Amino acid sequence: MATKEDENFIKLAIEQAQIAEENGDVPIGAIIVYDNQIIGRAYNQREQLQDPTAHAEIIALTQAAAFLESWRLHGCTMYVTLEPCTMCAGALVLARIDRLVYGCDDPKTGAVKSLYHIVNNARLNHTVNVTSGVLAEECSELLQHFFRRRRIENNQ
Repeated sequence: MATKEDENFIKLAIEQAQIAEENGDVPIGAIIVYDNQIIGRAYNQREQLQDPTAHAEIIALTQAAAFLESWRLHGCTMYVTLEPCTMCAGALVLARIDRLVYGCDDPKTGAVKSLYHIVNNARLNHTVNVTSGVLAEECSELLQHFFRRRRIENNQ
């Protein structure tokens, strides 16, 4: 169940997503919180860095690990605007993150509940507590606007 705190952190993730859009990238943003403190804050930078792994989640995980000086992110919650892909969902499990809160589902590449269930796969050595659908409409509209604009630009 989402809390008001969850909504507030998703709003911060949306702000990060807007930075990605301003930089010409798919508007996805992520925040990582530990002990009510933001220790990771990122947005998609694949276009900017020309790096296929430069997803908001991966960059935020790297920041959080540096802050905690540990790759084990016990006690951390990730807030992200879009359901993570297979790479990012796998990274959440490997990082031992406790909780994932995300905005909208991704029916094409989502690996939390849409296509795959990586973060809750009992065969893996760690599972992640998931809350989905937090400010889903706002997160979805951001993505729809971006791709609508991109289609118009590509047709001109």
